[in-house]
Amino acid sequence: MDIFYNPKGLGDVLIIPLKQGDRNSTTFEKYNDVAKIIDENTNEVLGYNIFNATNHLPVAETGKIRLTDDLADKIRTVFNENGLNDSFDVDLSPKFVVGYVTDKEQHENADKLSVCKVDVGGETLQIVCGAPNIDKDQKVVVAKVGAVMPSGMEIKPTQLRGIDSYGMICSQKELGLPNAPKEKGIYVLEDSYEVGQEFNF
Repeated sequence: MDIFYNPKGLGDVLIIPLKQGDRNSTTFEKYNDVAKIIDENTNEVLGYNIFNATNHLPVAETGKIRLTDDLADKIRTVFNENGLNDSFDVDLSPKFVVGYVTDKEQHENADKLSVCKVDVGGETLQIVCGAPNIDKDQKVVVAKVGAVMPSGMEIKPTQLRGIDSYGMICSQKELGLPNAPKEKGIYVLEDSYEVGQEFNF
């Protein structure tokens, strides 16, 4: 999970996005230097903003910052100091991992979709994929449920033409990699990658 700090663009504010929401239905609650952002329709917490961030946290990086257990503990302390009693339980397990396609079948309701079984280390996910170059026995990059793509899209469980899908097999373009090919297709990895390892980009 990543958080964001852009002092030149936004000032001394640490942004902690948790979920996507409809901008037209968001509201916030202010707890001194912490703003809790909420979806009014679902009452879900979409994220937090910590103002005067450098007064509360040792923010040394700018841009995208990986949230660690240590930093999460510090954020919980900031919440408490500012009168916010939220537990801030976040899943810090990797959301972009190396997967291995163990099985591929034609989607029963769509000619251009494949239903894949993908070993991501410790579990096998069913993922519907529309890439023309997807095949069995490939190592690929999987965005698991809860991943936030560089475009801002959050990966959620979904159904594609009536078939459940739990994640996304990614292309280089979707990952925002430099010099990504223009042709459609997923990013097929070299065999040296280990199944289940975090994919950093």
